[in-house]
Amino acid sequence: MRISPSTKRILIGVAGTFAVLLLLAFGLFQWNRQKLLDAALRAVKARVERKYPVALVLGPARFTDLNTVEIKGMSVVPTASPADTLLTARRLQASLSVRSLFAGRPVFSDLQIQHARLTAHSTATGNNYGFLLNKKKAVEAPRDLRQGRNYGLLLNQVLEAGFDNVPGQADFQDFVVRYDGPRHQALLAMPRLKIEDGSISGRLTASIDSVVNELGVSGHVEAGDYALTARVFGVGGSVQLPYVPRRFGALVSFDTVLVSMTGKEFSDDDTGGKLTVRGSLAARNFSLYQPRLGAEDIVVHRGELDFVATLGRATVALESGSRVLLNQLVFHPEIAVRLKPQLAVRLRIDSDAAPTNAFFNSLPEGMFDVVAGTQGTGTLAYHLQADVDLARVDSLHLDSSLRPSKDFRITRFGAEDLNKLNGDFAYTAYNDKGDSLRTFPVGPSNPDFTHYDDVAGYLKSAIMTAEDPRFLTHHGFMEKAFVNAAIQDIKEKRFARGGSTLSMQLVKNVFLNRQKTVGRKAEEMLIVWLIENTHLVSKQRMFEVYLNIIEWGPSKYRWPSGKHGVYGVKEAALFYYGKRPGELNLPESLYLASIIPKPKYYRYSFNSYGNLRTSTRYFFKLIADIMATKGLISESDRDNLTYGVNLNGPARSYIVTARDTTRTVAPADSSQFESINLIDLLNTTKSAEATPAEPAAPGGAPAEAPKQN
Repeated sequence: MRISPSTKRILIGVAGTFAVLLLLAFGLFQWNRQKLLDAALRAVKARVERKYPVALVLGPARFTDLNTVEIKGMSVVPTASPADTLLTARRLQASLSVRSLFAGRPVFSDLQIQHARLTAHSTATGNNYGFLLNKKKAVEAPRDLRQGRNYGLLLNQVLEAGFDNVPGQADFQDFVVRYDGPRHQALLAMPRLKIEDGSISGRLTASIDSVVNELGVSGHVEAGDYALTARVFGVGGSVQLPYVPRRFGALVSFDTVLVSMTGKEFSDDDTGGKLTVRGSLAARNFSLYQPRLGAEDIVVHRGELDFVATLGRATVALESGSRVLLNQLVFHPEIAVRLKPQLAVRLRIDSDAAPTNAFFNSLPEGMFDVVAGTQGTGTLAYHLQADVDLARVDSLHLDSSLRPSKDFRITRFGAEDLNKLNGDFAYTAYNDKGDSLRTFPVGPSNPDFTHYDDVAGYLKSAIMTAEDPRFLTHHGFMEKAFVNAAIQDIKEKRFARGGSTLSMQLVKNVFLNRQKTVGRKAEEMLIVWLIENTHLVSKQRMFEVYLNIIEWGPSKYRWPSGKHGVYGVKEAALFYYGKRPGELNLPESLYLASIIPKPKYYRYSFNSYGNLRTSTRYFFKLIADIMATKGLISESDRDNLTYGVNLNGPARSYIVTARDTTRTVAPADSSQFESINLIDLLNTTKSAEATPAEPAAPGGAPAEAPKQN
């Protein structure tokens, strides 16, 4: 159909008019939209400044397309002192729902922040970020320094501040977080961190107290439910934890950590509130080095913790329902710690029964090197229950046991064959620094080896009485001795006493180093348990080996044959008395027993006139009285005991026999001779013995040790 010129002109006019109207409407829309945007941003600024004591400064804002808003610059400056800028950003971009904007309720999403800097400062007088944690300060009870900090309230504030400010959609580009405090400094540089529908991904370089890590992060967060799942892993290497080296002198690292929080519950109470948090923590190739724990890195290839944790005022607890996975071992811990007014710890740990092979394969590397690789049949389960309150240290309680099944049996030993104690083997003596001093065979191949029956009964009885009175009847441990040793260690804040039985001393000398670490003690106890509970070595053989290897004098002494030191009972008898081990009388035996704890200081048992000091004479009387009460020596032996010895061997030349007023060595304290069993364990009446006393044998010898089953 042909359109007439007049009609065409009319249509063109209508179209032009419509176009002009559209342009006018679009211009009006744009003007009004920008006006509404400016108003919305002023409302956001006012809302933020009402909620927090800050000044929020926003740069020019404009629409870059239909629903994308760009803001040129932003800063957040606390109004309280110190007024240091907390947050700056060069450019912000977000999607804005036009409908919500015209409805007066603007909804922003898909936030992008470029070149952002979050800088936190802390000084002795204040900080520029505390307002984020104090918005609910009204629920906090007045702080009583004597009762300690409320860790539940503090963590709850941190969690709420963190989750409440997590955006649903965000893309941080070139985001740097810096913290400067009086004791710690931290710098987190994130090239990109993205949050999309709760999913988190990104990489960052973290430098905290000079510890630098390249990290990758991925996970998911549900802010409304206080739920989080996050994976943190090293990029190109392991991750080393900061703060721990400075605070605990330890190095802690891992390849990957998985953190999960499934929720929290906070309840108000008279102490200011209590927080319960549920979640899990898992690590791969977890490594820990701390000199007091062990000489090497302690490594766990797979570790997991499912926790129900409760925090309150000066209290932290791991509740029932928590679970620990250590490689293939499963433990169920319950731990309660009170920090104020005095530290108190209560714990209970039970493990599931594990196959023997799984048990030994799961032991941490670097802590159980001797038994690593041990194989067997049956199962093993562990139980530990302990309570300690530093306000009442003497009330310390400990119950620890490894429980085998009826079919438990060792079929193959690990790095060391524990059965070597039954044969001729080479023994190396070390000093406290770990240096080897001398190696010699223990057995008939050594002409200085002395059989059990060739040692004076007086000496055997004196050593057992002083060092381990229940050696013939216990299974490697005396719990009371260990507890009392731990009590003294806690009081003196050092390894003051070891709580070791003869079995433990033997294992330490034959299989382990001399370092005083928690790891060495743990392995020592496990080896003793294996030897004693599998009846691998008879008590008599154990004591025989012990008598032939222990150090009994100065390491610098050189024998005519060229060997150094005084090791074993034969060398001790020759060095001190010029006798054979079977010829020793009661005073000579008591003296040798008295110096076992510190043999290198034997000469300080004598005063400047060559007589025994009061502390050593006290030891003689105490041990002789106990030996007589137990029937190990006769009443006549005790009544006729002389408190002195004649040193007729080379040791004589090391004793000062003329009064010397220039000596600066302090007199020996009697505690140096107090084996823990003397004060803590020995009963002085037969009726108090848990088991019948061993009848005396000729020459004061104890009865025959039980035979190996």
